[in-house]
Amino acid sequence: MTFQKEGLEELIERMESYLNEKKYVLAREAIVELEPIDIAYIMETLPEDTIPVVFRLLPKELAAEVFVELENDSQEKLIKGFSKAELKEVIDELYLDDAVDIIEEMPANVVKRILSTADPETRRDINNILQYPEDSTGSIMTTEYIDLKSTMTVEDALKKIRRVGQDMETINVMYVVDADRHLLGFVSIRTVLLSDENDTMEEIMDTGVISASTLDDQEMTARKFEKYDFLTMPVVDKENRLVGIVTIDDALDVLVEETTEDIERMAAISPSYKPYLNTSVIETVKSRIPWLLLLMVSATFTGQIISSFEDALASVTILTAYIPMLMDTGGNSGSQASVTIIRGISLDEISMKDIGKVVWKEMRVAVIVGAILAACNFAKLMLVDRLLFHNPITVAVALVICLTLVFTVFAAKLVGCTLPIFAKGLGFDPAVMASPFITTIVDAISLLIYFEFATTLLHI
Repeated sequence: MTFQKEGLEELIERMESYLNEKKYVLAREAIVELEPIDIAYIMETLPEDTIPVVFRLLPKELAAEVFVELENDSQEKLIKGFSKAELKEVIDELYLDDAVDIIEEMPANVVKRILSTADPETRRDINNILQYPEDSTGSIMTTEYIDLKSTMTVEDALKKIRRVGQDMETINVMYVVDADRHLLGFVSIRTVLLSDENDTMEEIMDTGVISASTLDDQEMTARKFEKYDFLTMPVVDKENRLVGIVTIDDALDVLVEETTEDIERMAAISPSYKPYLNTSVIETVKSRIPWLLLLMVSATFTGQIISSFEDALASVTILTAYIPMLMDTGGNSGSQASVTIIRGISLDEISMKDIGKVVWKEMRVAVIVGAILAACNFAKLMLVDRLLFHNPITVAVALVICLTLVFTVFAAKLVGCTLPIFAKGLGFDPAVMASPFITTIVDAISLLIYFEFATTLLHI
């Protein structure tokens, strides 16, 4: 059962009324049929002191699903307020990958309490996954899956599915392994159900299995889900032994997280993993101020360039009026190129070996775009600025401005398309080389080009 946001707002008002009047049965009935994500939204919108009350009204399995959807701060507060028995109930109901995600975000004292409550097998599995690097595929996989031996018959497989399937994260796809757990193939539940009960897994499995390695970058694995429309993907170690699976929900979480990081870096903001409204003013300032300071200092170079050409500007003052237009056009041109290339890199469409093709394409684009902009600007300078606004625009001045446009666009496209690729080749996030940095670099280049043409063509 799902609600539009407007319906949830009405339900929140009713829930507040029920809780204030201690009508807990009505409160439970009002939300128990909702989706976990909607219940989590309601809980976090209600007064903070009511979150534990609402949580305890939920059935055990639903409570665990809702717990996963809560923000980290709410999870931490609940854990600290849980009795040992309550915490054990929640941990036992969580899928392993969700438990790991929660533990990674909790402070040390909370993690210690969670691990001390978990049963030995769960604690061992959690610790095994926590050993993998933070951004690796191993860190997002789960070990709650069904594997089938190649010698198993369909009848054997169905018995195993009925015996352990209830506790697995998914049974839609199962993976076939040999006696040493080497991954051989996969079978869907549909294939198993429609096959003869005496058929073996080796006979009915699909051997065209695509897997990920435990040390693969998690974003690269998530992109495979997008490319192949997977719901699950097996994860193997260096010897091709099956050690876990990644499910579509975790892959989507990775894509959302990585996209958010890229967007924030492209805007010169240090990535934040909290929702905007849950981030304090100080945390927001800390994520922004370092980049702003760096860009402010780097922008002083453009000021120095302008200062060094003060005499030229004094002799032809009209040149000053077109500096913002030239810098903005250059920055926008560079940003267009960089954003396009960064997207191509993130989708694995562009790599370091493609730099020649990228540069050749952007050079041709720059020439055409620059020529169009220059032609339009020349007409505007002569017809509007000169005749309508009576600005002292001569043909020579218009030529300086238009030639600067062409060369600035060319330089901006070149910088914008190459810097992200070089950043990726050096192991940096290409998103760092987005609009703010590109704009700062291109501003300086556009001024140098402008004043070079001005001093040469106007003899100043």
